[in-house]
Amino acid sequence: MQKITTPSSKTHHHYHHHNDNVDAAKCKYLVWTPVNGLGNRMISIAAAFLFAVLTDRVLLVRFEADMHGLFCEPFHGSTWILPMNSPFWNHENVETYQSIVLAKVDKARNLTLDQLLLPSVLFINLQHTKEDPEMFFHCDHNQEALKKVNVLIVQSDQYFVPSLFMTPSFSHDMNKMFPEKDAVFHHVGRYLFHPSNEAWGQISKFYDTYLAKADERIGLQIRVFRPTFTPQQAVMDLLLSCATSNKILPEVDTQNPAGTTASKVGRNNHTLKAVVVASLYPEYGENLRSMYLKGPTITGEVIRVYQPSHEEKQKFKDNVHNIKALVDMYLLSLCDVLVTSSLSTFGYVAQGFGGLKPWLLYGLVSNETHFPPCLRDLSPEPCYHFPPQHQCNGNSKEHFAASFPHMFECKDYYRGVKLGDGVVH
Repeated sequence: MQKITTPSSKTHHHYHHHNDNVDAAKCKYLVWTPVNGLGNRMISIAAAFLFAVLTDRVLLVRFEADMHGLFCEPFHGSTWILPMNSPFWNHENVETYQSIVLAKVDKARNLTLDQLLLPSVLFINLQHTKEDPEMFFHCDHNQEALKKVNVLIVQSDQYFVPSLFMTPSFSHDMNKMFPEKDAVFHHVGRYLFHPSNEAWGQISKFYDTYLAKADERIGLQIRVFRPTFTPQQAVMDLLLSCATSNKILPEVDTQNPAGTTASKVGRNNHTLKAVVVASLYPEYGENLRSMYLKGPTITGEVIRVYQPSHEEKQKFKDNVHNIKALVDMYLLSLCDVLVTSSLSTFGYVAQGFGGLKPWLLYGLVSNETHFPPCLRDLSPEPCYHFPPQHQCNGNSKEHFAASFPHMFECKDYYRGVKLGDGVVH
């Protein structure tokens, strides 16, 4: 461990990439700032941590009240929390990376970022959308320039880890650290995000009470992005079609009275499957539970359905809501089989924690049917929704990101890429 001084001039101990002889005055910092929901925050913190390690920076996180009580401190004898009185808590008047890349370099044309005089503090917005211009964050000449900046304030809702593999100066270290490309978030997430005592108490109590004695645990994560236009029955039909057609859950035997099963196989099958439903809406858990209470299954398997929480809507600036979300994520990660919703970072965290290749539900946006209802994902890694689309010389290239080794087009978003070994088991 290395003794350093934070930007607020308070001394503490923190993980650092170099040895103990590094002069504290020369330490550089990466300040992560929050945006969007808990899933987005966790995948972007994981990416920011790796970026900090690769660039010899101390990671500090700006946790507001809604993040209190979620995680234990990940670094022994230290804190990663940015003090509220830090001058870097607010980045409103800080010069931005975007303004330099898009304005100064573009106007000069014959200059590159590493030839410019950069400020000591710089704000980088990596909260990409498909409308954003290219930031060339994955390019060595820009990364070389950023070494001159003492404090980088980063805001992102993206899992930009694939771009670190794309960056030539980072790729060697990234490949050495992660020979298994489909387990990056699994290792980093389990290293950083230790549930607090309060959260772990809820996780362990629920698991011991409802899941521990099951022969198999099934996780169903249901996120509806446009509930006004997507009837619950359409989502339920899609979920059941996915689960039954892929033998994740059995059908109910409607041809025989309750308590009897015609099939000899069914009579001898006493498998107990516990189903964990994670959704904002209670109806999904209730409907599934009611269905399996109506009669025996055609396989004879016994199905028990549990839904830990149902908040009705996503809440922001609410740490109780976030603790419930973390509990749900962790419980899903403890399942043997996982079904998740397309584009959901909540699901990404659960599958990454558990090292699970989920079944991805088709993303409904209206009252429709779709076949197949779901696809098996190729990796537990989160999808990087908006990867670079240009080479570092500025030339655009179709499927640029997916042209790198161990990167594949996301099954739930055609523009995105994800890390993996490319094999679906």
